[in-house]
Amino acid sequence: MRITVDQIKQMKKSGEKIAMLTAYDYPTAKLADAAGVQMILVGDSLGMVVLGYESTLPVTMDEMLHHVKAVVRGSSKAMVVGDMPFMSYQASLSEAMHNAGRFLKEANCQAVKLEGGERTAETIRHIVQAGIPVVGHIGLTPQSVNQLSGYKLQGKTPKAAVQLIKDAHALEEAGAFAIVLESIPAPLAKVITERIGIPTIGIGAGVECDGQVQVFHDIMGLYPDLSPKHAKRYASLAGVMQSAIAAYVDEVKRGTFPTAKESYGLDNTAVRELTEIAAR
Repeated sequence: MRITVDQIKQMKKSGEKIAMLTAYDYPTAKLADAAGVQMILVGDSLGMVVLGYESTLPVTMDEMLHHVKAVVRGSSKAMVVGDMPFMSYQASLSEAMHNAGRFLKEANCQAVKLEGGERTAETIRHIVQAGIPVVGHIGLTPQSVNQLSGYKLQGKTPKAAVQLIKDAHALEEAGAFAIVLESIPAPLAKVITERIGIPTIGIGAGVECDGQVQVFHDIMGLYPDLSPKHAKRYASLAGVMQSAIAAYVDEVKRGTFPTAKESYGLDNTAVRELTEIAAR
């Protein structure tokens, strides 16, 4: 049985922290689900993390749905949240409703995530009224990277901080059941968390949020040359994996793999028959 919206809301009320992690494929989803992650985010960050794009902007609906389907198949307990990609909800309400519905109808996930504060509130309101659970996202919103002039800390000035507080209230009033707070000062995240009644999930927003979200590849050390300030590396798998691949290449080159253990044999009668065939 998957975790529900009501259970996520209750975790804030009871003071239980929410663990959210990204996943982009079947095996990663299985690992996250088995480890007890409550929410799996299939982020449009997959564009940069697994597809090699320079930003999240090129990611399409079809690419998102493809990956969300795999994550849903790989999980059974965690709530799966699909990230609505750039221009899948900004152009019109009807398009936003249609695309949000596709995440639930075609990919079978349980919620969608949209970036933006007050400017996105009306869209979120309509999506929620259609029966689709929504997670909001304010602070550093990667789909607005060009407008923000890069991936920078947000909410540093009093004016910007006040706007983010307004944004959070607007998303709560619109019906979002949780809000991602990305790259904002920890004291501001604490204020927002205390002032709204729905859970906040931080990424680069300090420990006072109701939960945290991280990118799977960051915490596993799969990109050793990339180390975001907000990410803690719990493992260094890139080196381990590269060493394993190098060992495989070496054994293939030297002819020491496969051994009899990794090969399929025949009984003596079949061997004799095969020898006779080869000799003809």
